[in-house]
Amino acid sequence: MSVIDVFSGVFCRPESVVREVIDRTGYKLVTDRDLVAEASGLSGMAAGKIERAFSAKTSVFNKFTRERERSIAFLRLALAKTLSADNLVIFGFGGLLIPKEITHVLRVCLIADLKFRTALALEEKGLSERDAIKVIQKRDQDCAAWVEFLFQKPDPWDSSLYDMVIPMDKKAVENAATLMDESVNQKILQATEASRQAVEDLLLAAMVEVAMAEEGHNVGVTANNGVVTLTVNKQVLMLHRLEQELRLIADKVEGARSVEIKVGKDYYKTDIYRKYDFKAPSKVLLVDDEREFVETLSERLLMRQMGSAVAYDGESALHLVNEDEPEVMILDLKMPGIDGIEVLRRVKRTHPEIEVIILTGHGSEADGELCMKLGAFAYLQKPVNIDELSDTVKRANEKMRKKIKEKKSQE
Repeated sequence: MSVIDVFSGVFCRPESVVREVIDRTGYKLVTDRDLVAEASGLSGMAAGKIERAFSAKTSVFNKFTRERERSIAFLRLALAKTLSADNLVIFGFGGLLIPKEITHVLRVCLIADLKFRTALALEEKGLSERDAIKVIQKRDQDCAAWVEFLFQKPDPWDSSLYDMVIPMDKKAVENAATLMDESVNQKILQATEASRQAVEDLLLAAMVEVAMAEEGHNVGVTANNGVVTLTVNKQVLMLHRLEQELRLIADKVEGARSVEIKVGKDYYKTDIYRKYDFKAPSKVLLVDDEREFVETLSERLLMRQMGSAVAYDGESALHLVNEDEPEVMILDLKMPGIDGIEVLRRVKRTHPEIEVIILTGHGSEADGELCMKLGAFAYLQKPVNIDELSDTVKRANEKMRKKIKEKKSQE
């Protein structure tokens, strides 16, 4: 038996095609939502954070948190577990994680020209032409970023990635379903011993990748009949020591018979390997209109293994809060536009779990009392000792994570 993997542009009638294929074949549908839910259960990460891995827009904190890489590792594990069964239709972004060595997969792309898709958006959603094009372009950007990340190809509809590309502006839903139904039954797409082994290899590689991610490492992982290959793509000062640590992690994964470590093609680029420390604050938002001060502060926090992003005004800070969910905010009071007290008030109203440290050179005693009443974690005056500030950030971060943990335990 086989697996059908369907990737599609938006407004190309993919849901109708998939539904028709399932009615004809009796195959089980697996969507991105299913894979995200499974990955969330395996990792303990919020489903929304995992789903964001499919977006072209990466969190400004990702270089410190590596949430996207962790999300993909767990998505790959969820997919590998799913592929232990047959007779599946995998619909969405997640199916593109299936490696080419798994040959009992029919890989299908559904796409249409912009005119057709725009007209369908108007018909199905009642959108204006302008809004329809915006929605289509946004989704296409996500598709392109995902394909670029996985295959280093800029075109998400590149025919070399699929067994068939079906132009939905030229094919009816029934015709597209017939093509897929007839193709999936061909002998070349039936499972073989080698293809079954490739599924086992994917599962082993995914388990090792997750083990690496949970220990703060980001390396390429492949497997072949129990032989695990780890690829380091960033420079590291003591490669031998890193190799020892990676080997110890991989050796503990069930099914790993041996471990090989090599450097990849990007190893010699000017980028340094950094192991992620889960205990260190990594989502700190610095908000201050004094650019030189806040950029220097960001660098000094990074030297203490704290990852931060910078906003230079209150409006930008509120946007980043909604988009990227910082854990701790260091906030100045006197800024043009929306001032610090109003930012604090809004943040505590919409995201009460975020801990806010006020750091100002112009505040009064009354300002301090108001900020603490509004829910600030601490009220500090400039100039501040960097060690005192670092300690305050760590305590704020611990409080925030404790609140999140307690909230999860109550759900």
